[in-house]
Amino acid sequence: MQTAPLTVALIAVNVVVYILQTRGANTVVAMDSGTTGGSQLVQGSVDGHYALWGPMVSSGEWWRLLTAGFLHASVIHLGLNMLSLFFLGRVMEPVLGTLRVGLIYFVSLAAGSLGVIVAEPDALTLGASGAIFGLAGALLVIANSRGIGIMQSGIGPVVLLNLAITFTIPGISIGGHVGGLAGGAAIAYVMIELEKRRRFSRRGPAPLVAIAVAAFVGMLVIAVALARSKYPTVG
Repeated sequence: MQTAPLTVALIAVNVVVYILQTRGANTVVAMDSGTTGGSQLVQGSVDGHYALWGPMVSSGEWWRLLTAGFLHASVIHLGLNMLSLFFLGRVMEPVLGTLRVGLIYFVSLAAGSLGVIVAEPDALTLGASGAIFGLAGALLVIANSRGIGIMQSGIGPVVLLNLAITFTIPGISIGGHVGGLAGGAAIAYVMIELEKRRRFSRRGPAPLVAIAVAAFVGMLVIAVALARSKYPTVG
């Protein structure tokens, strides 16, 4: 996949991180919830320090909003996500370029983490699926802008099926998936609109990069603020 270097790199990073997770799998970390006085057991020292959990974000561990997107709960979880990333990246990166796909991916990751803090901050959450949903959302918006209907594109039925699974099977992050999907669709819409406007298109990718970085940072700041408002006694 020489035309999709970022996709290959992201898959490699996720696999390496999972190997690191399995090395610490015998460690059990107990974390106090900070709100109910209860505790949550986290299998694996890597998970314990880097998975997304609202109370710990509130206490200052904001990096969990990012690192959780590179952790996975099992080989199956990792495999399904990486397979989805492979197919989406192989389609999108040669067409959009590495920079644009990277912006979509990381904005979607931040949007998914924000969705978790909004919808299910008490749940320990990990996985790349929020960012992957964002790629799918972006692909839908881009296909639609080129006159390809949501169902006609082929990705539409896949997204709808995965949303149905998200809402019906327990243990799947609704906030992460919906947030990532919305984030990817939104940044793709911005990308399309900027390219339509001649004065912005002449500047190359700079306006898109500026907006994406602002959105990325803004969502992380909002997520931390929301976590602190939900768990004011933590830390």
